[in-house]
Amino acid sequence: VQLQASGGGLVQTGDSLRLSCTASGGTFRSYTVGWFRQAPGMQREFVAASAVQNMHTYYDDSVKGRFTISRDRAKNTVDLQMNSLKPEDTAVYYCATGRPIISVISNSMLYGNWGQGTLVTVSS
Repeated sequence: VQLQASGGGLVQTGDSLRLSCTASGGTFRSYTVGWFRQAPGMQREFVAASAVQNMHTYYDDSVKGRFTISRDRAKNTVDLQMNSLKPEDTAVYYCATGRPIISVISNSMLYGNWGQGTLVTVSS
């Protein structure tokens, strides 16, 4: 399954963006899907995940209440709705699939399939 992240762009503080992760050659049905981000000079960090085990969603504290991850089976996408964006949200955002257990769902090393990233820039 090939993953492709899209929807990034340049926005201002407080604006919204919706990122999409599209799967080609397969579906997300059997996988946990995670969104991660990497800011310049920083390590890749967990943003959000939709767990295949229970279909619950999980968020890093820094985005909780502002970001929403959702699966769209009809479109075969997993979207990340980002509201109230802040300059510190500026990063390249990646989607990935894997089957991590819930307790380590934020561990990027447990995701084996990654898409190319999409750049989100939030100006102050």
